Amino acid sequence: MSKKHNYKSVLAAVRTRLADATYPSGTLLPAENQLAQEFGVSRPTVARAYDQLAAEGLVSKKRGVGTIASQHPVACSSLPTPYTFGLMLPGAGESEIFADINDQIIRQAESIGFSCECEGTTANNAETRSMMALSSMQSYIAKKVDGIFFAPFERVRNIDAVNKAVCDLARQAHIPMVLIDRDIVAPPLRSSFDLVSLDNTTAASLMAHHMIAAGCRNIYFFANSHSAYSVNIRQRAVKITVIEAGFDFYDQSYICGDPKDMNVVRNIPIIRRQTGIICANDATAAILMSSLAELGYVCGTDYLLSGFDDMKYSSFLTTPLTTYRQPCTEIANVSIDLLMRRIKTPDSHPLTVLLEGEMVERMSTGFKK
Repeated sequence: MSKKHNYKSVLAAVRTRLADATYPSGTLLPAENQLAQEFGVSRPTVARAYDQLAAEGLVSKKRGVGTIASQHPVACSSLPTPYTFGLMLPGAGESEIFADINDQIIRQAESIGFSCECEGTTANNAETRSMMALSSMQSYIAKKVDGIFFAPFERVRNIDAVNKAVCDLARQAHIPMVLIDRDIVAPPLRSSFDLVSLDNTTAASLMAHHMIAAGCRNIYFFANSHSAYSVNIRQRAVKITVIEAGFDFYDQSYICGDPKDMNVVRNIPIIRRQTGIICANDATAAILMSSLAELGYVCGTDYLLSGFDDMKYSSFLTTPLTTYRQPCTEIANVSIDLLMRRIKTPDSHPLTVLLEGEMVERMSTGFKK
């Protein structure tokens, strides 16, 4: 049975033909339609391969003429080696934002020319994923991947030990790693790994200002136990913003618990039309809205509520949820850039890249008149 070709195999074949002078310097390469017919692929697939070769300086494209082999083609031994990267990110069932980040990394893999191993993204449950973590890492090490994207674990017990063990394995194997969304140590400490995340301080501060402007004078921050360190950053930013605005933020203003636990929810001192609750994420906010409704409280009438991440269901809740949208595409793209940089300059100082998102205002942060 003949081999089924795709973008990567077409790109590799043309590179080889350039290197061994099947396509000599200065000559026209086959027309895109001709090569598409040869490999049994679409013309856009060939066009994309030619564009990549042009970006590498192996060919030049001239309008009205075609694609021409460069006068000084790069020898096969010096062609860029395609990298293989391992993904250690939550599956789609655990977090929508990581599904988007995963998808963007894979799209970029197809475009740039690296490949991805996805063993570390197969579990959709945080507990299961943490149990698989070390075996996934050992598999990546055995496969000699060139780098790893890792979102440290949250919402499971002994998260610090698991996260440290994963990172220690990468360090011992000399595999570059970029952390996505959060660090493995509590702020203000920083690990020795590159980190790409939302600017949580700015995002949480904007959300607190928004609540105050909406008329809230009693503001709470609600998070699940064992949350990621990014949640700590959000909580601190809310606290500072509230205090600087001249209002109180007590220890009791930070509520850490399960939003399904009615004993926890019942103890939130709701002051009608003065209370605002900023949740660590949309999932927590959605459950909390339901729990408060069981107690007779109506969002937008008795209290205001917000979250982070802009999950797809956020606009379809009983009261559509105000949230802060993560810049998932940019997080993925910058993570790739940092991993490439780390491969080329392994001893460079670790970078922290904080990206701005976007507040999405909906009915949950406006009191009904």
